[in-house]
Amino acid sequence: MSWHLFGNILTSYGTAANNRGENEGNITTLQKILWQGEVHSTVSAEAIRWALRYYWQTCGHYEVNRRWNDFINDNEWQNENFDDTQYIDDDVLGFMRAEAAKAEANDEEEPADGKKKKKSPPKGTATVKRGVLEVTRAISTTPFAGDITFNAASGAKGRTSLYGAEVHATRYQYGFALTPNRLKVQSRIHAVLDGLTSLGKVGGNHSRFLYDFAPDSIILRWTHDFAPRILYCFVEEDGMISVPDLLRRIEAEDIDPQELWVAGAITNTDDGEELKARGVNLFAGIKEAVTDLKAKINEDLNLNLEE
Repeated sequence: MSWHLFGNILTSYGTAANNRGENEGNITTLQKILWQGEVHSTVSAEAIRWALRYYWQTCGHYEVNRRWNDFINDNEWQNENFDDTQYIDDDVLGFMRAEAAKAEANDEEEPADGKKKKKSPPKGTATVKRGVLEVTRAISTTPFAGDITFNAASGAKGRTSLYGAEVHATRYQYGFALTPNRLKVQSRIHAVLDGLTSLGKVGGNHSRFLYDFAPDSIILRWTHDFAPRILYCFVEEDGMISVPDLLRRIEAEDIDPQELWVAGAITNTDDGEELKARGVNLFAGIKEAVTDLKAKINEDLNLNLEE
């Protein structure tokens, strides 16, 4: 049976706000969705994937194919034909290049018998590898109250010199899934864990804002089960964090507690004490938990801890 790694990450409390693109108007908005009957702010999975690739690029241990150039504000390809053996982002995050047909077909062609028939149009080609790492949208743990700040840009004045920005003081939670035997290099599962537990900022389109996306609390599951069963399990109420649905699933024996690695602030709560009593692998520190899980992964997959 295949091994699967699932995770649910809760960030620290912080202030989320987007920067403006050059052609945007006077109000900078946050993405929002209706979540459990109320409006919550959200960060896209693509923004988190961007941050993960940028972490690999800047930490210097891994080769990435799509490198972000801060001077031109765009990506630069190292190999447009892709190479999921050499480049970690091609392997983990996947790729796609679609090409149009080289030539156009004539509407009709006339064979030797004189009977015209419709000619099939030429087909384009696509080079595709589906991403092995799947990431959910990050959802705020508290509803968006509609806070807006008003600001004035310095320097030359224009139509966007006076502008407002939506701001949300909140935490975010998001989940991920990865099946290592789908990777060309299975040991890259460790780089995924290192990256997702070290994200300092996320970005999407023109927007880059400093918001500590490293986990304040984390739940990891290493299992043969195909279903995560832990996604969006953090609940915030009156500033307190709990995991009632996770405890329910453990009690119902849908999740084996020994498959769970739980770390961070959640361990200092009543739910943390309950998780410990049920036999969950509990750690005060995020890095300590990841190191312990890496050793377990290494044992089960017979991998080296370094890529």
